[in-house]
Amino acid sequence: MNNLVLRALTGAVYVCLICAAVILKGWIAGIIFGFMAGAAVNEFITLAWNKESEEAKARHKRLRLADTLLSGAIVGQAVATGLGTGLFVAFGLLFLYLIVRPVVELYTREDAPVRSIALSYMAHVYITVPLCFLPCISAFGGHHSPVSGIALTLAVFVMIWLSDTGAYLVGSAIGRHKLFPRISPAKSWEGFAGGVLFATLSGLAASYAFPDWFGALSPARLCGLGLTVAIFSTWGDLVESLIKRSTGVKDSGRLLPGHGGMLDRIDSLLLVIPASLAYLFLTDML
Repeated sequence: MNNLVLRALTGAVYVCLICAAVILKGWIAGIIFGFMAGAAVNEFITLAWNKESEEAKARHKRLRLADTLLSGAIVGQAVATGLGTGLFVAFGLLFLYLIVRPVVELYTREDAPVRSIALSYMAHVYITVPLCFLPCISAFGGHHSPVSGIALTLAVFVMIWLSDTGAYLVGSAIGRHKLFPRISPAKSWEGFAGGVLFATLSGLAASYAFPDWFGALSPARLCGLGLTVAIFSTWGDLVESLIKRSTGVKDSGRLLPGHGGMLDRIDSLLLVIPASLAYLFLTDML
């Protein structure tokens, strides 16, 4: 199958799953995002050990499995229960694990125990924690109506996708000045500007096209959200590129045909979630 067609089909399935998870919420969303979190954590830790010996990888396999399953369970619980007590239960489990994790290292035969612990910690701070906060975005639209909460969450995803699309289209057409050649030679300042434009205008379009859904946020506030998403989406992609370049791999995995791994798909989201929450909170205080 042509790689472009395969990439398009995989992308369509991914978008449909995200939309279904956000709209249906509950345990369906928990299972989908929990799987995404576990897959991303598994890929991240695998990347970090890529240059080690096969013996070292084998010794660390069980710990990697524990991190994978824990991340999936915690994110699944947090997303499924929203802002209820389930979120506190999820973070309680995470904090308990972070306390126990160094103790576990006493009973392993790792050559680099500090590195092993640090990688587990980073995997959860980088991936698990941001995804746990995903349901919080809906709260800033949900007090207007339940539909508004769903719409705002979907809007953040759409802004990420449009930022990527705008960056690709504009960068391919007129990209001349490299944005970050040391990390990602293909990105340009022109492409970045295109991504910002697409994401920002999407906020304006959403405000006027669906006033009943976004009534809790002004057009200016939605445009600001689009700007925030575009900036942190780009940084999120660059951070993952830095991780992959330092470990000598092109893709984080092969889970998604034509797209690489799960971490390749959600790298932007990992920085966008906390940044969007901070922006919405601060602007809500004004």
